[in-house]
Amino acid sequence: MVDISQKVKQIVEEYIEPGYYFAINRGRQYGKTTTLYQLEKYLQDQYMIISISFEGADDLFDSRENFVRGFAQLVTKELENESLDANVIEQWNHYEEDELTFQNLGDKISRLCTDSDKEIILLIDEVDKSSSNQIFPSFLSLLRDKYLDREKGKENFFHNVILTGVYDIKNLKLKIRPDAEHRYNSPWNIAESFDVDMSFSPKEIATMLEEYEADYKYGMDIDKLSNEIYAYTSGYPYLVSQICKLLDESVWKNKDFGDRASVWCPEGVRAAVKYMLMSRSTLFDDINKNLDLYPDLNEMLHHILLGGKSYPFSLADNTIQIGTMFGYLKEEDYKVSITNRIFETYLYDLFYLNETKNSRLADAAAVERNQFISGHYLDMDKVLERFQAHYTSYYGEKDWEFLEEDGRFLFLTFLKPIINGTGHYYVDAGTRDQRRTDIIVDYHGKQYIIELKIWHGEEYQAKGRKQLCDYLDSYEQNKGWLGSVSVLIKQRKRRPELKKSTKPER
Repeated sequence: MVDISQKVKQIVEEYIEPGYYFAINRGRQYGKTTTLYQLEKYLQDQYMIISISFEGADDLFDSRENFVRGFAQLVTKELENESLDANVIEQWNHYEEDELTFQNLGDKISRLCTDSDKEIILLIDEVDKSSSNQIFPSFLSLLRDKYLDREKGKENFFHNVILTGVYDIKNLKLKIRPDAEHRYNSPWNIAESFDVDMSFSPKEIATMLEEYEADYKYGMDIDKLSNEIYAYTSGYPYLVSQICKLLDESVWKNKDFGDRASVWCPEGVRAAVKYMLMSRSTLFDDINKNLDLYPDLNEMLHHILLGGKSYPFSLADNTIQIGTMFGYLKEEDYKVSITNRIFETYLYDLFYLNETKNSRLADAAAVERNQFISGHYLDMDKVLERFQAHYTSYYGEKDWEFLEEDGRFLFLTFLKPIINGTGHYYVDAGTRDQRRTDIIVDYHGKQYIIELKIWHGEEYQAKGRKQLCDYLDSYEQNKGWLGSVSVLIKQRKRRPELKKSTKPER
């Protein structure tokens, strides 16, 4: 497990000690619950921690009376673990039916905080499970009003309130008052923005690997391995943990690796990524669900990945805000970028599957697949040659406007059935919206780097070869492929022609 003690200390110093109320909103399986658990352990000696969850508590929101009663019962279970005076607990548990109101609940919380020897912190996990109900923002309004009274010195109340979930409470836009003027007021507008980076850095990943290496002594290159894991995950906590779990439990059984020790290398990481992408998971199912729920987000991701479109990053844009909230989008060089390679590859596969179900190129590649495979090697020369032949046959006489993204789309349409089940690919984000596209194919532990360009003359092509050679250096490879498509953009009735691919070698 990655050591998050420094993040916990940062939260304590910047948010707990000043007495802030705040929400931790991060994507699915981003380590929110783990952070709460570690935070509770860190604080339990100094504070009284009341830690509850709204997971599976739908009946809590059937009515205000149900909520007050149910919330009190959840808190009681926590109080029983504390060394509180029996009279304090008895007073907390005593309710008359006509006292099941938010006002009464607030007064009881104030008395509890006054009677406690320690300041009390309320932690609520999975708050967005029931946040679409009007009762939830009413509860937030209670917390807000009592917080303001606490700040004015009128009464005692929770030292901190910490809520965790995927959705940003400020974006729920639920009514807390019936008049239109206040329709979008947030009942959580007293909350401090939570800016702690919860992703894992290469250094934090390395710390985890060092502990593992100390136990098993596999002789792993920790620096290279941690950077490879980070390159695919960008530190997304679940993805980091899942790669390590697969390396430890499954990937080493692959015939490409001899034993448990041999799998802890960049090739093993790539094999784990392939295994992950081919498996069902709650995280990937959640992506599918959210793309259905938010068609504008689906469209934006589609344009970025398949169309090479660039968007300036701004959280004022609702679609970008939603994509960032789910953990699919991030800011990179002031532009919108997909959060990590694994999400990017999963989305590529999803979009291409939807668009190539009846593709003649894909069908041809599937029929000819065996001729491109020699042992554990992929004959990329032949892949490009056959793609050229089929491309000319199927699209050479088309009366169309050939755009740059079409070349990438058609090539990946042909490539996917060839490597499917054994390898995977990703498109380098740094070149997607430029006049070139770098595709990296992982097949049986070997990497194949292909650069696709639109043909703009020999001088431009020479620059492309230089760019590819530089790219090969960064991947420590000595061979790559440069494919160019000759087209007349924005002109009609001209035949696209695929130029002969070149192979820069050193």
